[in-house]
Amino acid sequence: DPPVFHGSLVISSQVVCPNGKGRMHFTKEQNSRGHFSTAKQESVPQLRKDPIQGNNSEEPPSRVLLMLVVGLSFSTRLYKIADPPHVCWDETHFGKMGSYYINRTFFFDVHPPLGKMLIGLAGYMTGYDGTFPFVKPGDKYEHHNYWGMRGFCAVLGSCLPVFAYLIVLELSQSHTAALITATLLIFDTGSITISQYILLDPILMFFIMAAVLSMVKFNQQRYRPFSATWWLWLVLTGVSLAGALGVKFVGLFVILLVGLNTVWDLWRLLGDLSLSLVDITKHLLARVVGLILLPLLLYITIFAIHFVVLNKSGPGDGFFSSAFQSRLIGNNLHNASMPEYLAYGSTITVKNLRIAGGYLHSHWHLYPEGVGAKQQQVTAYLHKDYNNLWLVQRHGENECEKRGILLRKTTRNLHTHLHEAPLTKKHFQVTGYGINGTGDINDLWQVEVCGGQKGDLVKVLRSKVRFLHRATGCVLYSSGKTLPKWGWEQVEVTCSPYLKETPSSQWNIEDHINPKLPNISLSVLKPHFLEILLESHIVMIRGNSGLKPKDNEMNSKPWHWPINYQGLRFSGVNDTDYRVYLLGNPVVWWINLASLGLYVIMVAVASVALQRGFSLGQKRIGMVIDCDSNDSHVLMREGGQLFLGWLLHYAPFYTMGRVLYYHHYFPAMLFNSMLTGITLDVLLKSADLLLRRPYSDWLQRVGLMVLLFSVLYSFYLFHPLSYGMTGPLAHEAGSAMAGLKWMDSWEF
Repeated sequence: DPPVFHGSLVISSQVVCPNGKGRMHFTKEQNSRGHFSTAKQESVPQLRKDPIQGNNSEEPPSRVLLMLVVGLSFSTRLYKIADPPHVCWDETHFGKMGSYYINRTFFFDVHPPLGKMLIGLAGYMTGYDGTFPFVKPGDKYEHHNYWGMRGFCAVLGSCLPVFAYLIVLELSQSHTAALITATLLIFDTGSITISQYILLDPILMFFIMAAVLSMVKFNQQRYRPFSATWWLWLVLTGVSLAGALGVKFVGLFVILLVGLNTVWDLWRLLGDLSLSLVDITKHLLARVVGLILLPLLLYITIFAIHFVVLNKSGPGDGFFSSAFQSRLIGNNLHNASMPEYLAYGSTITVKNLRIAGGYLHSHWHLYPEGVGAKQQQVTAYLHKDYNNLWLVQRHGENECEKRGILLRKTTRNLHTHLHEAPLTKKHFQVTGYGINGTGDINDLWQVEVCGGQKGDLVKVLRSKVRFLHRATGCVLYSSGKTLPKWGWEQVEVTCSPYLKETPSSQWNIEDHINPKLPNISLSVLKPHFLEILLESHIVMIRGNSGLKPKDNEMNSKPWHWPINYQGLRFSGVNDTDYRVYLLGNPVVWWINLASLGLYVIMVAVASVALQRGFSLGQKRIGMVIDCDSNDSHVLMREGGQLFLGWLLHYAPFYTMGRVLYYHHYFPAMLFNSMLTGITLDVLLKSADLLLRRPYSDWLQRVGLMVLLFSVLYSFYLFHPLSYGMTGPLAHEAGSAMAGLKWMDSWEF
């Protein structure tokens, strides 16, 4: 008889699976009855070959290297932060908006408010009083404390190389890949320049990179679900997503990236048969809370703070509805009283609902010879004015003849006829016609409530109405086009034969005077929070889509950006000005461009090799299978995430009709640089396939040194673009940039 076995038998093995995340240790115990207990898993440090760390597998990430990255990043961005001491490029917009927050003055911008709120807060905390006007680039700051706002943006910009280093280190477990990425970003002149000024870009990119880092860290916690660390990174991901979207709508791209990653993660969990449907439901609900509900709540909170802080009338009033304006202190509608419903005999002002559509306006000046009929001009005027007042009168006594006509104070009737409009040739001209209320059939208009029914009363502030011309069937329309000097550069008003309801053909009654009717307080007509939240988004989206290139304005095409075709002048045009030019380090940007093509080729080769069962360096050490010695999995899976991030932050610009600029590419450039780090690291390690050791190690180190030296030397050559220069221009002898204009399209 065999001896009786007492106790337990332990069977242990280590397997590194192709997930790039290290080795898993699986243990099974067999008891005396021959049954195996449930498998246990624990993380074991991963064996990797790294030119920076050598073959020391158990050493933790180098803190010295991380501190070096932090020190270089902050020093390059905070250096000469106060120069030049005048307004540069878009500081005239975002610095001014920061001042509006300090003064609590309402303004309009096409972007969500978080970035400007943070700029204003940074200025306030560092002693800026919000009195500098930010009129135009070149205005000197003098005694104003502008450095706090610049310093805030520079600190956030300094975090970008650090975040990129940590992201690549987590994805690849390679210090070499992380160092390459950090070097590319630290010594990129474009990244330095765009971080040093009062702009939204460094704030936006901070939240984008924070979201990606949190997502990657969260993915690392997949074997510790619902732990405190797991929840921490999930919540930080949601907070960062809200921050990115709260600065610019471009934040939607990183939300899409995180969303796709989450869908893939949930799909993986669904295939894990060790999880019950209850467990999977918990995972789903946790992500709904952390990545949807929490960001949505924070995003709405940002706008709630925005509306509470900006409670005074300001330059943004005219972009919003009359009901919106009634909540702003100092606006003529705030706490005003007027009749609630429109009636014959009322004197009114009529506001177009298009952005910058203006108030219906007329003045004594006539249309010039050759522009339709030489009658009195009717325009849309963006400011409140006595010439915006109109009188509503009844025409005819019997019910069939009762039609409203609008009569100006100059005694002219609102009129249209079949003459073409001055600028919008397919529309009809609108004029002021007649004397003291006498005119013709072309003066008759019917007022209709949009979305309402026949006979609905017109409520001031709240009703959207259109004015239908009885004779021609066209509708009163604000085209948004600016008239020439003969029209005092006011907005063209036409009568459109196209009856589709748009904001350009919709109007509301703002001021209303009728002594025969009782007045009500407009406070009862104020919109509630959800209404103004919705309206603000509609106005922002329309404003964004309406950003078209101006005449002779220099803008760029998306295909220009990856090749570093053209930069942006931040400051200075002559030898006495302090000149700053936004242009990426050419070596960095062209390495990034080459790495995109190299990445596609390497992934194709690796995919074919794996499909055919070829080994690209997989090693077996005893009972340990180190699948990650074959870096193709890191290249395809982790590199694929970064490639997708680059694509999501770049490709959509090809579909946009708005004006585009070079700085729009910088979020995509961050993903490109991280992808370059992983791609070049894998390429260097591929020396093992060509040469035996130690020659392969020498080749890796030489290649890395050549790469780093090229980046550093090109930074030395081009750094005056970022930190500013005076004296001879680039084409003159003695210039710091002499001989460095490698492309004719560069304008430094």
